[in-house]
Amino acid sequence: MAIIEGFRVQNFRALRDVTLGKLSAQQSGEPLTPFTVVIGKNGVGKSSLFDAFGFVADCLATDVETACDQKQRGGFERLRSKGTNEPIRFEIYYREAPNERPITYDLSINLDDSGRPYVESELLKQRRKGQKHGRPYPFLRLDHGRGHVWAGEEAVQVEGEEDRTQAVVELTDPRQLGIATLGTLKEHPRIKRFRDFLKGWYLSYFYPDAARSLPSAGPQRHLNIHGDNIGNVVQFMERENNERFKAVLERIARKIPGIARIDTVVTADKRVLLRFNDGAFDDPFFAQQMSDGTLKIFAYLLLLEDPDPPPFICIEEPENGLYHKLLESLAEEFRAHATGRKNAPQIFVTTHQPYFVDALSPEEVWVLEKGSDGYSTIRRVSSLDLVKNMVTEGLPLGGLWYSDYLDAR
Repeated sequence: MAIIEGFRVQNFRALRDVTLGKLSAQQSGEPLTPFTVVIGKNGVGKSSLFDAFGFVADCLATDVETACDQKQRGGFERLRSKGTNEPIRFEIYYREAPNERPITYDLSINLDDSGRPYVESELLKQRRKGQKHGRPYPFLRLDHGRGHVWAGEEAVQVEGEEDRTQAVVELTDPRQLGIATLGTLKEHPRIKRFRDFLKGWYLSYFYPDAARSLPSAGPQRHLNIHGDNIGNVVQFMERENNERFKAVLERIARKIPGIARIDTVVTADKRVLLRFNDGAFDDPFFAQQMSDGTLKIFAYLLLLEDPDPPPFICIEEPENGLYHKLLESLAEEFRAHATGRKNAPQIFVTTHQPYFVDALSPEEVWVLEKGSDGYSTIRRVSSLDLVKNMVTEGLPLGGLWYSDYLDAR
């Protein structure tokens, strides 16, 4: 499964210029780990970083103007960093598989002459086949909706070489991403795979009241971002592979304190109810009666048990509403699922809870801080030799954070 090795965002709210991991032009950095966690105080930009991923995904799902104007964003000018007139930029550095040549996607969004957001430029580039080092070459280059694309699996732009795989492109809608259109064409398999990868990102906007809703009965393969189809997903698992379903729910039940069994029942009016049995009573409790924390833990574990998981899962502050002693085991669950199988999802989490961080290694954790100029900065905890040594000696990372050892000095 594809994995993001580096991500850069510029001019997006407080994220004036923030880079995580390794980029095409910054090869000295270490790639992002399969399980990556960003920590920091309130107001340092964790939510903005979470939304940066969501914004890129929304640009593909709709268009850049619609993505800017979503209720929680309020338009391009509210998104662009204060004090700058430069475009909002994103860079994604990823591999389709561990041994594949990395691919870089650059996206730049600006305002046109009428004051509407549009795609100023897009670039996809990769090293030529057989190259282990050296600069990558474009196989998609668009400026203001016009440019060139190279077909096939290997073709890239090389100056001075004639290439019949090159085609001129001009898009009719400057607010649509070029990869949204070109990724549907058979002659551009690399663009298609990147578009599918980006389309498959899962950003969790789960809230417990959604899980308490009573959806119409009907099996659904995947949990949606709000979690209001949680009973439908359990139905699907039960229908598709009943033995695996029982094993999964038994495994999940063992990890939720006080829960002995979980199942569903379909009502006479074809609504699906999720039932939890705590072992103390003959009659089960329904999801509508369960605590926020129980529903949240169940949703996360159900998401992780998906046999065909999203390639990239992004979760903001999973600790909200959870008992603090559950957090370390939840972090360990995230890591186990991000590293435990061949097609494991990459998991990205933001948190401000030290108990969650206690389960993490310095390589997995990034500290986001707010500078005196009002812009965010970020650094990897593994760059702090003192902290690394203290963790090696057995001190928990969350405790060191609580004691201010991770703060800028």
